[in-house]
Amino acid sequence: MDELMQTESIVLAPFEAHHLDDAVALSRAAGWAHRREDWEMIWSLSEGRVALAGDRVVGTALMTPFGDTCSAINMIIVDESQRGRGLGRKLTTAVLELAGDRQCRLTATSDGLPLYEKLGFVATDQIVRHQGIVNRVNAPENAEWVEPDALPAIKALDRAAFGASRDALNDVLEKQGRFAAIRNDDRIVAFASTRLFGKGEVVGPVVAENVEQARDLLAFILSGKEGHFVRIDIPEQTGLSSQLEDWGMPQEGEVVAMVRGAVGRSQTPAVQTFCLASQAIG
Repeated sequence: MDELMQTESIVLAPFEAHHLDDAVALSRAAGWAHRREDWEMIWSLSEGRVALAGDRVVGTALMTPFGDTCSAINMIIVDESQRGRGLGRKLTTAVLELAGDRQCRLTATSDGLPLYEKLGFVATDQIVRHQGIVNRVNAPENAEWVEPDALPAIKALDRAAFGASRDALNDVLEKQGRFAAIRNDDRIVAFASTRLFGKGEVVGPVVAENVEQARDLLAFILSGKEGHFVRIDIPEQTGLSSQLEDWGMPQEGEVVAMVRGAVGRSQTPAVQTFCLASQAIG
């Protein structure tokens, strides 16, 4: 779908760098927190489509590949003036074509859920968003910040837990933020990433062997963020919502994690905490 596609007065075209400013304006109008830097990060890892009314961007969608087997569908936005015309479906279909045979993952609001179900997605998890000004949090003794030389071990653990390669994403996360980890002897067995995002910071992904490790990683990162605005998105079944509320981060909404295509995830036991919208990208 590299050629333009006509939809009445709207055309779909490849998402290029000169569309970024309009995309930021579109997301702000929709109430999203993304800065231009956040858009640039996601776009640099992705392929996408924009919907154009003349020269104005009125819709966006991105497909972020994770190797040859998996992808995230994200940043699907339609300008309020263009809603109800099937444009969201056309944008989503266009980036699904970009994904090819890859499994596709996304997070859906209640409004978007019926569309994604019609496109073959099935729900896997309820994702709860927590954000706010962090209270005082005591740092556990079993976690530590790690240097860039730990990145190969983090990538290997992430591939085992996620079931696909997010190496390119982790390269960017290492440059733009920091990784914390828990070791068993010298071996990294759990990790979490934090970086600037929106009006503060976002924590994720988190990969751990159990909920206790995930909680300790979050506590370690938040122990240095007292008085700062932080966002964390967690699967509801982790049971960590009450803890995050105690740390000053109330629940601010829910979305549904969905998947299309073979799961292909490894059997490594892991708690995975994804940052919306895009499995740690948005």
